[in-house]
Amino acid sequence: MSAWIGTSGWTYPHWDGVLYPPGTVPEARLDRYLQEFRTVELNSSFYRWPSPHAFAAWRRRLPSGFRFSVKAPRGLTHGRRLHQPEPWLERIAAGWGELDDSRGMLLFQLPPDQERDDARLAWFLGRLPKWIRSAVEFRHPSWTDEAVFEQLEAHRVAYCVMSGAGLPCVLRATAPEVYVRFHGPDDRYLYAGSYSDDDLRWWADRIREWEADGRQVFAYFNNDGDGNAVRNARTLKMFLGR
Repeated sequence: MSAWIGTSGWTYPHWDGVLYPPGTVPEARLDRYLQEFRTVELNSSFYRWPSPHAFAAWRRRLPSGFRFSVKAPRGLTHGRRLHQPEPWLERIAAGWGELDDSRGMLLFQLPPDQERDDARLAWFLGRLPKWIRSAVEFRHPSWTDEAVFEQLEAHRVAYCVMSGAGLPCVLRATAPEVYVRFHGPDDRYLYAGSYSDDDLRWWADRIREWEADGRQVFAYFNNDGDGNAVRNARTLKMFLGR
């Protein structure tokens, strides 16, 4: 099986000299990213969901074998809080279809103050299009429960494994895919710090275990400050021999 290792986003000015040559114009940053990584997680879609035309344009730029994961819009996850998802899911599906064989995973990140609601989760999961491989990131600790994992398993939706300050790090696989988000090793602040080599060797071992269990792994670094996400993704790839 494959492990897809990348970063959350690809265009950050402070990555000049880390990923891009200094002075690289924003329009050229994706091309440089594609030279080094086989997957990316789009985060700007959380703030404004792109048009189908935008997804089609990205697809034309991606090389064969690349996987494009996307964060679902906050209008659905933080505005509606998964309630009455149908209009949003129609919009999402229209763009998702344009990615064709470059589709990775669709991530639904719930707000940190949204507590467990089994009935709402069941309704939402039951309306997800089956052809869209999905993951859910639960930031409130009340969701860490066997009944929640069983719901995800029944719908073949991935539980998002998280690493970050104040977030429960639960190594649970509920789908044929495992989705991992690295929000930084700092125990006080999210998105801060750089993972040590020992940390990343430990995660490489976990990824190998999931692969040995027949699962695909999608892992993205979200600690973008100082280019840490790029450096950590490179190191994890090296430890995995990819």
